[in-house]
Amino acid sequence: VSGGCIEGAVIQAAQDVMTSKIPQILDFSVSNDQAWEVGLSCGGRVRVMVEPIEAKLPFMDNILSAICPVMLITDCLTGKTSFSACGASEKSKLENRDGKIIFHQILEPPLKLFIIGAVHITQAMVKIAQSLDIAVLVIDPRTTFASEARFSGVELSTDWPDEALAAQEITSGTAIVTLTHDPKLDDPALEVALKSDAFYIASLGSRKTHAARTARLLAKGFSEAEIARIHGPAGLSLGAKTPAEIALSVMAEMIGLYRQGGDK
Repeated sequence: VSGGCIEGAVIQAAQDVMTSKIPQILDFSVSNDQAWEVGLSCGGRVRVMVEPIEAKLPFMDNILSAICPVMLITDCLTGKTSFSACGASEKSKLENRDGKIIFHQILEPPLKLFIIGAVHITQAMVKIAQSLDIAVLVIDPRTTFASEARFSGVELSTDWPDEALAAQEITSGTAIVTLTHDPKLDDPALEVALKSDAFYIASLGSRKTHAARTARLLAKGFSEAEIARIHGPAGLSLGAKTPAEIALSVMAEMIGLYRQGGDK
């Protein structure tokens, strides 16, 4: 939680809660002047909820199998907990309702990232995604590229992109990125992506390339509003040059969109 006295107090509260089975809410407020005295680098306010795990156990199967965010609603005085689905935009919060303190805890399933094209940028993206606990599937029918030697321990598919994506469950927690520069591979994947609930769809290439891509998708019957979901060129405008820099820009744009951190 923190250093100094806060961590010690939370440990003591946790031991009490394990015995009593009743949640506790701890409030700590420390001024900047007092911070160094208690082992903290700065002042501020911290509120910590300590609760027994037993009330959550009946919902574990539902939580682990969820494909979209879910909510646990806990009465902080009694520990009584209920489970419900929730919208992707909802956030965890603590509220006072008729004298009761209610904690709404949002639990999100791991994000999924489907990458079309087993290229050098993909290798760098996979490393970043793995560090963020994002599940990755790399799709490329070119077996010379999509090989265990180049992507050790990564889930690979050598099916055609549209077929590979059609076999997956694409939810509001899914990102789809095309990196091949080859319309025969990228376009079919984008057609599947645009019909899905994927929260992030992006395609590598210059503005000229994206204009040509847009024209092809319009000819396929997609509207301008639908095509506008595609982030093209993919990634934040960082002036990226190397595969690792481009991967960073794409992953940053993806996370920023998911966390509603703003556009480019």
